[in-house]
Amino acid sequence: MYIVILAGGSGTRFWPLSRAALPKQLISITGDRSMLQRTVERILPLNPKRILIITNHLQADETERQMQLYDAVPIDVIAEPVGRNTAPAIGLAAALIAVHDPSGIMAVLPADHFIKNEKKLRETLVFAGEAAGKGYLVTLGILPSRPETGYGYIEAGMDSDGQGPFPVKRFVEKPPLAEALRYLEEGNFFWNSGMFIWRADAILEEMESFMPSLHEKLVQQLPVGQAALKEHIAALYQDIDSVSIDYGVMEKSAKVQMVPVEMGWSDVGSWSALPEVVEPDGNGTVCINAAGHIAVDSSDCLIYTDRKMVATVGVHNIVIVSTPDAILVCDRDRCQDVKKVVEQLGTAGLTAYL
Repeated sequence: MYIVILAGGSGTRFWPLSRAALPKQLISITGDRSMLQRTVERILPLNPKRILIITNHLQADETERQMQLYDAVPIDVIAEPVGRNTAPAIGLAAALIAVHDPSGIMAVLPADHFIKNEKKLRETLVFAGEAAGKGYLVTLGILPSRPETGYGYIEAGMDSDGQGPFPVKRFVEKPPLAEALRYLEEGNFFWNSGMFIWRADAILEEMESFMPSLHEKLVQQLPVGQAALKEHIAALYQDIDSVSIDYGVMEKSAKVQMVPVEMGWSDVGSWSALPEVVEPDGNGTVCINAAGHIAVDSSDCLIYTDRKMVATVGVHNIVIVSTPDAILVCDRDRCQDVKKVVEQLGTAGLTAYL
């Protein structure tokens, strides 16, 4: 099995800790290894043939540096000159794999997710690989634990219980609360994890059907050597559209199947997700990377500092993030709006803080 890790995101909701050159996947949200490193480490027991990390040119050097810790498996860091969503990144990885191993099974994983039960993920990838070997496009559906409105959903054609794989009826964008509640009750809707397993030739074949222009560019003769490949990718990305793999292929293909899985998954989309990955204290507060925390009549706070002592008095349900050059104070229910801070910094020309 080949592992393809998508690691080109910006992670603006984790400002001021995440920056353009050091986004969410390259930092340690929980105070230890980066999310990218954790992603690599959780799949190493599978003994993959190769790991391909698709990132962007701003993050390539740091990605390369972090990957120097791992030498058990060949790791290729491939830098996109500009972000074009997931379909071009996945198609490029598939084309590179297909040159040497057309029927090679590739698992596509985001670099910035948290998974509590890593053994379950590995078992599920191996199980899904069996269906992928038959030519199916397999995606992992997360068993929902709440009526989440911030995730996309997958509706599965389930005529029985079991571990699947099940045919996919449709993909649903982030629903309103009433719809999410109905999905939870019906029992055949799953969170869209953004994790995929398929053969390299199978995904390229479907791209040829549904994204012929992209496919034509991808299957051109790939040059040998890193310098030549870098030039080829730069030229390729000048003339391709930004399209997600869900929209470009998965929503259209008749070969899509889903394997349900429950593994303590979180996409860690903003500071408000910290309690999903770090156990709160008795007052419901999560405090990471601080020299200490003194709480006086305070509760349900999320705190991340650069080794400072923190004291909170009479505050509840707030986020405090301190870095050497910036401080964020935010209502815990408004964490999704941190990206607006980043937008305003850009508009104001305060690029030193981006």
